[in-house]
Amino acid sequence: MEAKSTKPIVQRLKNSVEDNYALAEKYYKILSAVNNLKLTQREVELIAFAAIKGNISYANIRKEFCEKYESTSAAINNIISKLKKMGIFVKDGTKVKVNPIIILNFEKDIILQITLTHG
Repeated sequence: MEAKSTKPIVQRLKNSVEDNYALAEKYYKILSAVNNLKLTQREVELIAFAAIKGNISYANIRKEFCEKYESTSAAINNIISKLKKMGIFVKDGTKVKVNPIIILNFEKDIILQITLTHG
């Protein structure tokens, strides 16, 4: 019988994106996939947008999101409600923000290490 190798497999991927929003969207898509969150494209867009803007509470920020992504205020409210239940959005006083545990500085390049283990 052959001994099982314990040496991990290392795979490196590199991808360039056009701006901070695209980088944030890529990051949150990866988080969604790895954690089996099944986030929709629009949910990922809203998380990324809110992470960069700092919150999604003010009317001018919501309007900017609606214009950028061709969405509606009603759609944003529904997504915010769902993401608050999931713990992705949190209330901070009067503001709704992305949970600080999953916020990065999207002005910088990001290197992620994902470790998938058995058992």
